[in-house]
Amino acid sequence: MSRILFLLTQDLESPSGVGRYYPMARELARNGHQVFIAALHPDYDCLPQRHLERDNIRIHYVAPMHVRKRGSQKEYYSSFQLIFKAIWSTLRLTWEVLNTPADVLLVGKPHPMNSIPGLVGKVLLKRRIILDCDDDEVASNRFTSPWQRRVIRYFQETVPHWSDLTITNTHYMREKLIAYGVSEDRICYIPNGVDPERFPNIGKDEIEAEKHRLKLDGLKIVAYIGSMSLTNHAVDLLVEAFAQVHTEIPQTALILVGGGEDLERIKAMVVEKGLADAVRFLGRVPPEKVNLYYRMADVSVDPVYDNDAARGRSPLKMFESWVTGVPFVTADVGDRRILAGENPAARIVQSDCPGLLAREIVMVLSDEFLRRSLVTLGGSRVKEFHWGNLASLLPNMILR
Repeated sequence: MSRILFLLTQDLESPSGVGRYYPMARELARNGHQVFIAALHPDYDCLPQRHLERDNIRIHYVAPMHVRKRGSQKEYYSSFQLIFKAIWSTLRLTWEVLNTPADVLLVGKPHPMNSIPGLVGKVLLKRRIILDCDDDEVASNRFTSPWQRRVIRYFQETVPHWSDLTITNTHYMREKLIAYGVSEDRICYIPNGVDPERFPNIGKDEIEAEKHRLKLDGLKIVAYIGSMSLTNHAVDLLVEAFAQVHTEIPQTALILVGGGEDLERIKAMVVEKGLADAVRFLGRVPPEKVNLYYRMADVSVDPVYDNDAARGRSPLKMFESWVTGVPFVTADVGDRRILAGENPAARIVQSDCPGLLAREIVMVLSDEFLRRSLVTLGGSRVKEFHWGNLASLLPNMILR
């Protein structure tokens, strides 16, 4: 069995951390591997505990992330601050590589702060390297100056060439890696999935109590659970669509769960549309609360524009909606139609048009037979994407 060190540029409560890297690490630990995680944190200075042990995994937060998150807000550093933070984080992750008895280094995202320590481990310590590309980093990040984009592009195009294996969660990124010149036999496709233990059943009384607290009694609820960052999440498209849904079905409400740098801009958009009384902003919530808000919803929506950021993302919302028994609506972008299956377990909009998105949401809210069918199909489909199954896709040649 292998000793595996995850090198992450985010914390374990971020979408990729809680939805991909931690469940992957836990399944590897359950399969007998010794697993370590060295990670960065968006509020590092205020962390009460930087060393954790959970599920037989040693977790060590070593330095700040490249952005700061406090509450529901995300703040970006100045260029000077960013360079200083990046250098410090790179050195701290390199220290972890040099002092952790690992055989395999799993680099979560091709960022400089974790890729450089990975390269150090490969060259000096002869460690095997697995790179995980779970986004198109160039398209999905917000950059405050052109040099930042150039740096990320360089690492995204270069790191796969010296990795022993590159994992990707979308066919779009697989084709992009091949275009970079990466050999197909060194690319492994592992989509996102879901950890069913994060989503236990919740009593009806608890759900109704939360609806009452939010003044949602008797309303049909449309839910968006994700980032409030318009660079890579089309929340503005959903607000446009919901304005039409609310006109057609006045007894509806939209709950927006999540934080991000565009939160205030989205709030202003909601007010401009005259939807202030129909929209609830719940902000960033602890991962264990996400289950409750899915189960409150009558429909969950993944709004996306047809762009590289959306093509490069495998939507966690899809799998989380299925496992919580919520009908799911999204657009035909990237892998979403493939993931939904031949007998689709989701309603797939043909384009990123707010009118078409609104029509699908209204259809799901109005048709009880359709709702039940989607819930049944999703419950059956999601079993394929349990992390207990997905973790087994990692090649034995890497984890020997």
